[in-house]
Amino acid sequence: MDLIHKFLNILAPPFTFFSLLLFLPPYWTFKFFLSTIYTFFTENVAGKVVHITGASSGIGEHLAYEYAKRGARLALSARRETALREVADRARGYGSPDVIIMRADVSKVDDCRRLIDETLNHINYLDHLVNNAAIGAAVMFEEVTDITNLRPVMDTNFWGSVYTTRFALPHLKNSRGKIVVLSSADSWMPAARTGIYNASKAALVSLYETLRVEVGSNIGITIVTPGYIESELTKGKFLLGPDAKMGVDQDMRDVEVSAMPVGSVSGCAKSIVNATLRGDRYLTVPAWFRMTYIVKVLCPELVEWSFRMLYLSGSKNNTPAREAPSKKILDATGIKNLFYPSSIQSPQVKTE
Repeated sequence: MDLIHKFLNILAPPFTFFSLLLFLPPYWTFKFFLSTIYTFFTENVAGKVVHITGASSGIGEHLAYEYAKRGARLALSARRETALREVADRARGYGSPDVIIMRADVSKVDDCRRLIDETLNHINYLDHLVNNAAIGAAVMFEEVTDITNLRPVMDTNFWGSVYTTRFALPHLKNSRGKIVVLSSADSWMPAARTGIYNASKAALVSLYETLRVEVGSNIGITIVTPGYIESELTKGKFLLGPDAKMGVDQDMRDVEVSAMPVGSVSGCAKSIVNATLRGDRYLTVPAWFRMTYIVKVLCPELVEWSFRMLYLSGSKNNTPAREAPSKKILDATGIKNLFYPSSIQSPQVKTE
């Protein structure tokens, strides 16, 4: 057996390289041809049923508006009922013929079962499931006094999508529907203090790529990996400090986002819906952010060193947020007003 592996160790790299040289040009040509066709023949969602989790703010809220403009019937869920009602009213104004809301916490399996049941009881079928609900965390791994306090990140970001998807799956198969999963570019970026959040988003990519194999063409799955988009996270709302308690810290936001341009949430939502209706398998918003993945794959040591220098000032793991080079660069250049939308510069964030 060892001899077989030694043989494959020698043969696999050149075989793979030359196979790709032959295969990639026709493959890319075929993909370009398909994408051109799908651009002109996108799905019409008028009258179709779309359930969006985490719809009370941020990307989820604006996804509701984009689907509403296309005449979709909406089922919106989140933990904040008052905010949901406001979103529902605006969605009706944008053209949705039917909007229902459900107060729920997707980290609870019974709530996720109820979300799907109530949607089906009201409208009888389900065409699109948008798994958007998420929370952030920005704290050094070894600073957390009780590591189980970080469990809500995985419970919400990963298990919340798993639960809703499992209960919705038979109905989506019947309608040959679609699943939209909001992962993040952080799934491949090793930014300090966001390890558990990054892991939850990477887990989503792995799960839904595997699920895509299992369900085949019965259900379309679009995996979205946004970069920095205006939202509660880019307003500085994270689990923070040794106790990992939810709070708003704009200094920490400046550390994590630094001098990176933050995209508009409305533009992001529009891109997501357009990609979903085309049947795209992946979407990164903004598109240029996908290049960070290529850099990470080709130069992992350089990326890790850069992040350590920017976020931790070399070997100083206990660098306070206000002293991190990533924040100093932002403050010194004075480009926050240019790169950060005004909507995220105010510390006011909707409460739970």
